[in-house]
Amino acid sequence: MESKNLQFKTNINCSGCISKISDDLNNAEGICEWNVDTTSSDKILTVKSEGISEEEVIAIIQRKGFNAETHSA
Repeated sequence: MESKNLQFKTNINCSGCISKISDDLNNAEGICEWNVDTTSSDKILTVKSEGISEEEVIAIIQRKGFNAETHSA
């Protein structure tokens, strides 16, 4: 399966926020790596997908109490 980068605009803005989502994203099937650019105004979460859908990533983030919406680079 081809990997692709998915990007999301979020309200994840600090290392504490990142720690709240880390286990879920690290253990999610279909994610091989991810990061959040907390220095950008849109707090962009980039996920290297190997099968996970945008909707599944958004659901993970929302379950942790954060907002996420797809972002076009």
